[in-house]
Amino acid sequence: MTQVNINVHYVTRIEGHGNLVLNAKDGKIEKLLWEVPESPRLFEAMLVGRHYDDVHHIASRICGICSIAHTTASIQATEAAFGTKLSEQTVLLRKLLYHAEMLESHVLHTVMLAAPDFLGAESVIPLASSHPAVVILALRLKKLAYNLAEALAQRKTHPLSCVVGGFAKFPDPEELKALKKRLEAAYADLDTVVGLFKTLKIPNFVRDTEYIALQDPNEYAFISGKIATSDGAPMPLTDYRKVTNEFVVPQSTAKYTKHKRDAYMVSALARFNLNSKQLSPKAKKAAKELGLVAPNHNPYMITVAQLVELFHVVEDSISIIDQLLARGIKDEPVNVKPKAGTGVGAVEAPRGILFHEYTYDANGIITKANCIIPTNQNHNNIQKDLEALVPQILDKPEAEIKLMMEMLVRAYDPCVSCSTHALQVEIKR
Repeated sequence: MTQVNINVHYVTRIEGHGNLVLNAKDGKIEKLLWEVPESPRLFEAMLVGRHYDDVHHIASRICGICSIAHTTASIQATEAAFGTKLSEQTVLLRKLLYHAEMLESHVLHTVMLAAPDFLGAESVIPLASSHPAVVILALRLKKLAYNLAEALAQRKTHPLSCVVGGFAKFPDPEELKALKKRLEAAYADLDTVVGLFKTLKIPNFVRDTEYIALQDPNEYAFISGKIATSDGAPMPLTDYRKVTNEFVVPQSTAKYTKHKRDAYMVSALARFNLNSKQLSPKAKKAAKELGLVAPNHNPYMITVAQLVELFHVVEDSISIIDQLLARGIKDEPVNVKPKAGTGVGAVEAPRGILFHEYTYDANGIITKANCIIPTNQNHNNIQKDLEALVPQILDKPEAEIKLMMEMLVRAYDPCVSCSTHALQVEIKR
């Protein structure tokens, strides 16, 4: 009689707390769960009653890693509710700021959180000795991302200058010129990471699922567009609840979601599968070198898709800086007129599509809020991936099964704390 008993409390190198449980006997799975035990954080309740000037600053605190994503989605929801129009300069600055978030987060995940699995290390710390050049370049790229965010919004974590209707402070053109040179130099570092990933053995696991991401006919979408799905036609942002269909399961304090199938994926891979034709030239070249072709149904390749997006982010950042410098950066006043209404904001956080929906009264006070986080949407797909993966590897040594399960979770780059976002209590007497 052979038994496999795996109980991981908690999976390391992810944000937040998640458990893996596997009990199997004689090749038959008795229990297989991806568990989320964290307490809900109730951010939506914190937003109610606040003035619109405060809302995006509070929303940015949902996540210290994706604070620009939450800030942007929050601002967009408020602007949609008020019918606020944006200048071309504001749109360019917002896109450039967003690239800083993608750059920092993707480098953190690809090199510091995911790569150790493939290199036989417990964390990034041993890599400082075995692969010092890679660790140093990762830190250099992360510093570049932070400096870019600081130039645009004063800081990367919980940004200050981006506000409803525009920006409260504008970047120095000379600082942008210096950042452009550093972005151009970053290609060499990214090429080094590609060289490293070409030597890594990505697990060969395939499970076709539904992929959902923003889609914009004019660009590789991060902060604009409609909701696109691999299983149907694009939908307006206001239909996001028809896509997410949140429900609860016993093993998770975070809600699950599903759309046309029993689960769906949001992630860099979902974006790549839906929008790869709109990637920049250098990103397309990197995808070809790394063997990433759309559609790809291997969730372990999410990390590779993030690496491809890094090239797009750097190349597009350089283009945006050129546009800003050519047109001249102007001090534009912010003009916002509150009114009663409801608005939806949606962005592609590093981990996938993020929704914020707010309802305001005529004085600009928020009366209702709803946030649906990317990892919230991925929990169900992680569970389904595990259910498909484990039977294929059950004959392997227990340590290898455990590692492959952990690697699968880490591939999603989950932000578990953010996903435990709401709690509804019904009292019956």
